[in-house]
Amino acid sequence: MSTAAHRHHMTDLGRRIEARRARLGLSQEEVATRAGATPGYVADLEERVCTPRVEFLVRIANALETTVQDLTGYTADLPVGGSAAGGHARMVEIDETGCWELLDDHGIGRVAVTGRNGTEIFPVNYRVVEGEIAFLTAADSPLAQAAGSGAEIAFEEDRLDEAFSQGWSVLLVGAVRTGRDRAATEKLRDAAHSAPWAGGGQDQLVMLAPHRVTGRRVLVEGAPGTPTRREP
Repeated sequence: MSTAAHRHHMTDLGRRIEARRARLGLSQEEVATRAGATPGYVADLEERVCTPRVEFLVRIANALETTVQDLTGYTADLPVGGSAAGGHARMVEIDETGCWELLDDHGIGRVAVTGRNGTEIFPVNYRVVEGEIAFLTAADSPLAQAAGSGAEIAFEEDRLDEAFSQGWSVLLVGAVRTGRDRAATEKLRDAAHSAPWAGGGQDQLVMLAPHRVTGRRVLVEGAPGTPTRREP
């Protein structure tokens, strides 16, 4: 069985194979028998970096009653949320501490900004800095314009586990301001794990000071990582 450390280092192919196998209720041994392989090789596919030949990908896809396209992420550009709801799902609130833990210290989320053209929503790279969210954006972007006037915006990040029909969402609401300290901007840029996905020209530092931090999580009984609910 994979440990949490193993899952952290799994490839996308490995995660999809493990998720599909779990959905079918199959063991690695059963999948190996179906695919004409050894259980050790199936474990390697799930837990290590492997490059199986196309012929074997077809066999493993057939064993898992799916397609090579799904296993290799060919359908990854399709909108998320198409899977059926999980059985015995429940929604729970996430406290503020838990919300910040899920945001970690950096990532990609979405901001909703109301400006001259109405409400706009777009993705942003972010970094957590002492209880605030920092963004780098273009000087003429709607986000920078909102920061210049001290407007209030909403920031959201979520994760969806299609394999088990569960996930979480964190929402922060508050005023944004423009950061004019060039040294702070350079420090944020140097600390960033990646350049803004939108490309160059993202030179304006914007800070969100949230006055409301809320989150919700959808849990499915029996899914990995979901604690069993005790009956009163």
